[in-house]
Amino acid sequence: MSELSTNQSPKANQASSPEEKEKTDAKKGEEEEIDIDLTAPETEKAALAIQGKFRQFQKRKKDPSS
Repeated sequence: MSELSTNQSPKANQASSPEEKEKTDAKKGEEEEIDIDLTAPETEKAALAIQGKFRQFQKRKKDPSS
């Protein structure tokens, strides 16, 4: 995975609390393997719901009057 470059200094990207530091350290190490059954009906329903909400968001973003 590539990191996006920003105009912020490296210090701005560092975690401020110990909890945040643990999360960023975990990301640098091993990636957690997630086992999701993509053929399950529940997964399909969730994907369609997420896509629908995203499309509504995009439509409102284009036309703020609605």
